[in-house]
Amino acid sequence: MSDPGELLSATALTAFRLNGQFMEVAEGLARPAGLTATWWQVLGAVLKEPLPVAGIARVMGMTRQGVQRIADLLVEKGLAEYLPNPAHRRAKLLRPTPDGMIAVRRINPGHRELAERLAAELGEAEWTAALQALGRLSAALDAIEKV
Repeated sequence: MSDPGELLSATALTAFRLNGQFMEVAEGLARPAGLTATWWQVLGAVLKEPLPVAGIARVMGMTRQGVQRIADLLVEKGLAEYLPNPAHRRAKLLRPTPDGMIAVRRINPGHRELAERLAAELGEAEWTAALQALGRLSAALDAIEKV
């Protein structure tokens, strides 16, 4: 397949399928912890440091409005909280609460098991190459969107 149009279509369809597969797996991992895949995704973005909604959207490839809706829901459920943002008065920072951290930690054993199964199926070298290829593809899309 050497036609760029065909390559783009096949790549996009594969990425859409992969996204669907990851979301289905994520739903299964998150459900026993009382989360959804998207709640987990937003909480996961702020595990290391609080971020504003726009920052979470950028990191996760989601819309700012979608992240705002989920962030508000997480705060309402007591899984996250808003903090003042010294860099921007109106754009508060989101961080997980202790209950949010506990919920995310409950996912870890299933996440570890899935990772080990994928590693056994792919092997480290093939998995690393796939990850690097996805990273290059994402960077290329970023680069051409700016033009």
